[in-house]
Formats: sequence, structure tokens, C-alpha cells
Amino acid sequence: MDISALRAADQPVDAPLFPLSELKPGMKGEVWTVFRGRQPEPFAVEVTGVVQNAIGPGKAMIICELNDPRVQNMGAVAGMSGSPLYIDGRLAGALSYQVQRFETVHYAGFTPAADLAEVQSRVGSSRSVAASSATLTSGSGYQPLQPVFTFSGLSPAVAELFAPRFAALGLGTSALGGSETGAVSSVTASTPLVPGSAVSVALSTGDITLAGTGTVSRIEGKRVTAFGHPLLALGDVDLPMCEAEIVTILPSNLQSIKVANTGAVIGTIAQDRLSAIAGTLGAGPAMIPVEVAVTSSHHETRTLHFSVVRQAQLTPAVVAAGVTQAILSSNEAGLSEGFRLTSDVAFPAGQALASETLYAGPQAFAQGLGDFVQSLSANLQNPYEKTFPDHVKFTVEALAQNPSAVLDSFQLSRTTARAGETIQATVAWRDWQGESHREIVPLAISPDWTGRTLDVVLAPGRVLDELTGHSRTIPAAQLRSFDAYLTALNDDRHTDGLYLVVVEKTPVFTDQTAATPDLPGSFERIARGADEARYQKRDTFVPLWEKHLLPGKLVPAQLVRPLQVVE
Repeated sequence: MDISALRAADQPVDAPLFPLSELKPGMKGEVWTVFRGRQPEPFAVEVTGVVQNAIGPGKAMIICELNDPRVQNMGAVAGMSGSPLYIDGRLAGALSYQVQRFETVHYAGFTPAADLAEVQSRVGSSRSVAASSATLTSGSGYQPLQPVFTFSGLSPAVAELFAPRFAALGLGTSALGGSETGAVSSVTASTPLVPGSAVSVALSTGDITLAGTGTVSRIEGKRVTAFGHPLLALGDVDLPMCEAEIVTILPSNLQSIKVANTGAVIGTIAQDRLSAIAGTLGAGPAMIPVEVAVTSSHHETRTLHFSVVRQAQLTPAVVAAGVTQAILSSNEAGLSEGFRLTSDVAFPAGQALASETLYAGPQAFAQGLGDFVQSLSANLQNPYEKTFPDHVKFTVEALAQNPSAVLDSFQLSRTTARAGETIQATVAWRDWQGESHREIVPLAISPDWTGRTLDVVLAPGRVLDELTGHSRTIPAAQLRSFDAYLTALNDDRHTDGLYLVVVEKTPVFTDQTAATPDLPGSFERIARGADEARYQKRDTFVPLWEKHLLPGKLVPAQLVRPLQVVE
């Protein structure tokens, strides 16, 4: 006879709640969880007592001894979060906290059933502005069995590279997991979800999957409560709820974990609160489709497709991880000589952002990863509207030659000139392990420059943007609309080559990101009095003339030559 079928038949369904006031030390209970596959199994516990106000005012914790031999050897397991505790056929709580590490007798903390019901009752109610719930600090004696977010589709090297970035967002990540995308599951995907079933909450799905696995605590109709503690304490959320299959449990004296495969999306998690997460079975939430196409030097293209949650802090990091995977794990694409990375971000109502950047090979991209993530964050999130991209597409195109170049010299034929004259700027450079080149650029002296002391600057576009006050990081107070924000981002100079620019250092008056030199003082005082954050005055370099040189090259140079225009 099938023992697992017997166990499933004995599992309480639609169990009533066990009041916290009726719990007594010594009561025997069963906790249901998945040890392998998808079928929940029970293990025995004994109630030790109730700690009142353990994790906050009015938030108690049930302490139980894990006296089942299978669990006593490994303790509470990350991935068991939410495993329902039944006493006399009633739901008493959900396993959710590690009480201590390295203890000789294993105990665990359980979130009371009433607290689970409180979170479940929020599902389907009117949505409020997301507010973070309180979480326990690392110094607390009770540690939530935080689900380990596992990446699938990422190489171990890329997963390790992004681990600190996700840790800063409150996510512990690991490469010890997988997904069933494009694979045949060993268990049918139609296995019904019951209390004790494994369940995953995904931040991305598809070729790149990032998901945290826990356990279902309670099901009421289509409403599902799980984990028994917060996922990321984000309050109101829209995250994919997915099936999960447990491969095995890895025992550890520090923290045992479940290794899982993330399955199909089966619903939406709508609440991420102190006592649990909760959502509904059915359709998943709206997500951002991401496409990363890598074209090799042999003109062969391979493409990654994945979808990412709409969450301001998480979205850029997950997208960046997928792009990094496509680049750093593309040995067959021949990117070692360098590549061009093009991004297209499409927003609703036809709004769009486009950018193009050259890299001198995968290692150069890895070294500049921080700048890439910062730029991506500016593109994907904004402080003006609750809007997310409709679609994000990246194209990685291998270059036949390393784009790096070395600047040999930069000279002006004269540093003093008269209006109407033409001077010459000479730029000499060498290709990467290649030939020497020279370009002579005529520079016509405008009559408007007469009497001014100017500078002629040779610098990359990003450096010049900073010098002229067009920073990639735009304070929210300087702009007034999402359209203005997109316009400012699209106004960046090219990142390849060098710009030859005639500039004058002068006080400028800025309205949002538009700069006006020599504004009358009366206008300035009125404007700044109305909105000092929007209208500002500062000294900056104002470009009077510029020309883009050496397109398709990467030249780390920043040189300045004085220029005086006399009558």
C-alpha cells in the first residue's frame, strides 16, 4: 500500500483554528511539509509553551520541540517556513522561526493561526500604499526561516557576483536550485496545492528564474497563506506564486535548506506582512518581459527570454543579472574583442528610452557592472509616476576589433585668437595593438566669444555630461514630470569616442534640467522664491561648440587647453 497516499488521506483539510489560549505545554502536534517531491508528510512535535509579545506587541510565538527523529537531526529547515502545525485536527500555527543555532535539542518557533488568518483576510481588500512591516534584527534570538532565493539559468560565477547586491536588498541568494522552464517535471504539474505543499514566490520567471521556496500554511477557497513570516516585508505586493518541487534537504548545523525546482505560475501573492505572505490562486501578476539577444562574430544569435516583477528596487538588479549572464557566459559568442550593448526600454503611451555602450570585452563589463546597474536603475524606475516598462530589450553585438584606443596627443595651433579666425585642433591616437591615426579639426572662432577666457576640452561623453551639469543622477526635485525625466535621460551624450568642446565656466540658472546663462537677477529671485528645489543657480561649464570624434572607440582621456579670444 502507498504510505504517502495514507498520509495524504490523514491530512486535515479546511481545519478550524486552534485558539492560542487553549495551548498547553506537553500537547502533541503534527507539522506537515514536503521532504521530497510534492507530497506533504507529517512529523511530530511537542508544545513547549507560548512566548507572549515575542516579535512585537500582541504577536506571540509558539515554541515546540522537534522530537521527530527525521527533523531532530537537522532542526528547522529553510523552506519549511509556513509548514502548518495541527493539534487535535485544528490549525494551531505555522513553523516560521529558528529559535537557536547549534542547540543540542532542536526547537522551532511557530506563528499562531490567528495571525495567519489576519494576513489572509487582507487579500482582496482595498489596496493601500505599500508599507514595510517590522522585521527582526540579526541580534534577535528568533530568526525567521527566510527562504533562500535560488537562481536558475545563472552560472555560479554570475550568481556569486550578484549575491552582495541582492543581500543589500534583503535577499539571501544561492545557485542551489532550479526551475522547470523548458523541462519535463518528474511530478505532474496538476498536483493540487494543499496545506503543507511546497510553494515558491518568484521575482523572475523564464530562462532566468529567481524564486524563494517555502510552505503553504492554509488554504481557504482560492486564498493561500504561506511562510509564517515576511518575504521581504514590502506590504502590498504583486508577485508570482509558483508550484515547487523539493529535490532534497541539505542538513547543516548552521542552517538546513531545501533544494527546490520552481514550477509554473499558479497565482499571485498580494500581501507580504510580518506574520505571513498571502495571495490567490489563478492568474499571475503583470510582469515586465525582458529579452537579451547576443549576436556572435559569426552572426549567430541566441536569445534569453524572462519576465521580471514590477518592483522599483528589485527590477533593475534582476534584469542586470540576466544581461550579465548573457554576456559573461557567452564564450561561444566571441565577445573577447569587445561588444556593443544596446538597450531599448518601451513605456506605455509610446514613451521610450534607448542607449548604446561599447565594452572592451566581458571583463571590462564586469569591472563596470556598478555603473551599468546604476544606469539601468535610472532607466527602469522613476520618482514621478507609478509606471513600469511594457518591454525591455537588450542587444549584444560582438565586435571584430577591440574598441580600446590610446590618446597620443592633443594640441591647439594657437591659444589666443581673434573673432572670425579659424584655429586647428589636432588629435592623435593609436588603435588597440594597431595603427596610429591623426585628425585635424578646424575650429572657427565666433564673434560672440570675444573678450572671453575659454577652455577647449577633449573628454568622453559621460565626463562632459558631468562637467556641464548633466549628471546621470538627477535629483527628483529638479524635474516635474515623467516625460521630462525621460527627456533628460535621452539627452545623454554618446558613451563612445571623445567630444571636442569649447566651454566657458559661468554661473547658470537652471529650470529643471534646462540651463540659462546670464538671467536677470530679478527673474532669478522670483523663480527661486517660488520653488528653490526646481530653480537653482550654480557655476558650471557651458558648452559653446562641440564635435564628436573617434566614434566606435573607447579612449580614457580628459584634457583641457586654454583659449582666449581677443578683439
